[in-house]
Amino acid sequence: MKVLVFGRTGQVATELAKTEGVTCIGRDVVDLSKPSRLHEFLRNVETDAIINAAAYTAVDKAEEEPDLAQAINGASVGTMAEWAADQNIPFVHISTDYVFDGSGEVPWRPGDTPGPLGVYGQSKLSGEALTLNAGGPHAILRTSWVVSAHGANFVKTMLRLGAERDRLTIVADQIGGPTPAADLAAACLHVAKGLVADPGRSGTYHFAGAPDVSWAGFAREIFAQSGIGCEVVDIPSSDYPTPAQRPLNSRLDCSELETIFALKRPDWRVSLRTILNELGALADG
Repeated sequence: MKVLVFGRTGQVATELAKTEGVTCIGRDVVDLSKPSRLHEFLRNVETDAIINAAAYTAVDKAEEEPDLAQAINGASVGTMAEWAADQNIPFVHISTDYVFDGSGEVPWRPGDTPGPLGVYGQSKLSGEALTLNAGGPHAILRTSWVVSAHGANFVKTMLRLGAERDRLTIVADQIGGPTPAADLAAACLHVAKGLVADPGRSGTYHFAGAPDVSWAGFAREIFAQSGIGCEVVDIPSSDYPTPAQRPLNSRLDCSELETIFALKRPDWRVSLRTILNELGALADG
């Protein structure tokens, strides 16, 4: 199966690129901040499915650049979805827990009412709506806290800071499921193939690692597995203000994806060991 992936240097795209038949497209080929150019690019595309792993992910900066966030996370996603619908091929779009307001403690289900707290979440929700409106075979995969041995992410930040300091204060009232990029990439491909076989499985789904944990708890596990003796001190989000408000409850109910596509939540603690081993191999050259 031929799969076209938008995104090339991001964490999920890096993992998708390892699969035969996958072609990853970066911003040097098509700039998603200019949706009109995306139309031109798609005219000459031949593929069996599209996965959108590209996004504007600078959550705080999005508050200053709402138009750019909307162009990349909204309008361009709509263009991809419309083209895929016209071709009657599956479109798999990666979305985010940030479409919810983070209230309560119950895991969010795909059908729950969204309520994004900031521009980033609003722009991602716009991309979801345009995907649905396109009317073609599709899967929206909402995820959270993506990590890998590549790009910028929490694991790599903690390894760097933990090696430099004896003590770190980490937010403990934001709860979610760390999601290994390799597992998310595999899920995207699995879902794309499933939609080729049965477009009737189109819909919005959740996919995140298990078990749910706080950022502070996640940091402790990173240090434990990597042998770093850095103390983690819990703090509330109010002690670490950011331009964009983060959802406190990022728990995602992933049961529908397991029921429809037989995909279980990956244990991020197992995948963390793989990520740390990969980082060690990269450091050794």
